[in-house]
Amino acid sequence: MTAGELVAQFDLSWPTMSGHFAVLREAGLVQQERSGSTITYRLNQTALEEALVALMDALGVDPAKGPA
Repeated sequence: MTAGELVAQFDLSWPTMSGHFAVLREAGLVQQERSGSTITYRLNQTALEEALVALMDALGVDPAKGPA
């Protein structure tokens, strides 16, 4: 989604959302692509998968078996 589309989904100001975007980029959770003045953000699926695996490990969930 573009930055504008994302901002429209939340009751937050542009500067606040910009700060959140920066944190997400620095953490490697999102990737951005700029085209002129438009910035499009994309979820880094590899980072999401790694986070989900770590969470499942922490909870003792075997992905092959599902929740205990």
